[in-house]
Amino acid sequence: MTVVGDWGSGWQGRVDITAGNAAISGWDVQWTWPGSQRITSAWNTSFTQGGANVTAGDVGWNGTVAAGQSREGFGFIASGPAATPPVTCG
Repeated sequence: MTVVGDWGSGWQGRVDITAGNAAISGWDVQWTWPGSQRITSAWNTSFTQGGANVTAGDVGWNGTVAAGQSREGFGFIASGPAATPPVTCG
């Protein structure tokens, strides 16, 4: 997760998807916010959030990543202080 822009009361983030030795055909990622952060809008993903827990997945056309490659998975706008918690694949 990368902070793209921060304006104090909100911020823009980006999550990149990286394939290891094998190609990926469909992805889901999860993370837990460390505080009061909350996604208010997102693009190129289908996401759910409950409390501090967030799960996001591909939307079909962006689900494939070639072996050893990275691609921008999705972006979002969030409220609260900017944060970059660890993102795990599901």
